[in-house]
Amino acid sequence: MNNSAANTGRVLWAGLRALLVLTLVCGVLYPLAVTGIAQVAFPGKANGSEVKDASGTVVGSELIGQTYLTGDKPDLRWFQPRPSNGLGTNSVNTRYDLILSGATNRSGDNADLIQWVKDAKAAVVKDNSVDGHTVKPSDVPADAVTSSASGLDPHISPAYAKLQVHRVAELNKLDVPTVEKLVAAHTDDRVLGFIGEPRVNVLLLNLALREAVAKG
Repeated sequence: MNNSAANTGRVLWAGLRALLVLTLVCGVLYPLAVTGIAQVAFPGKANGSEVKDASGTVVGSELIGQTYLTGDKPDLRWFQPRPSNGLGTNSVNTRYDLILSGATNRSGDNADLIQWVKDAKAAVVKDNSVDGHTVKPSDVPADAVTSSASGLDPHISPAYAKLQVHRVAELNKLDVPTVEKLVAAHTDDRVLGFIGEPRVNVLLLNLALREAVAKG
């Protein structure tokens, strides 16, 4: 009986020591080491890829999309991101809610999804057609009317950015070539030249647009 109790005690003590050591190594030392290396090697990314405006104010993250609104509607002076339905309703949308991150998970033949896309396409055509420049439904790229898997994508395709150029130029009293140059300057190529697709970060583009408007 005594031997059994002693053996049990030794096993429990060994388990406790293992728990304490692993907690120290995996729960304290390793996270501190990784955090320290990240802060030294990649401080910007380690701190959320924050984006600051000309005044040094943090205005967002390169990794998370955001809305550009006037009231509860898109502020059409700015380049608009792709829809962000998250787990809520779809429209030409405006909601980049971290709590609602996710896709709709509806199939391509779902009646609701089809109607949402039709409504979004009609709104994109209407919003981006200005005097002397009419957008056709066939001009609207997929990312203008569908959300990403997360619903928080900060990028749009170069095609969607170019589709918005005339509207943005007109509402900001800029000439079209100036806005086209902004889009070209903020178009990132495929990673390593072959991974993914070319993309435009909407936040960075809109910050450059703000500066262009301020300069007149």
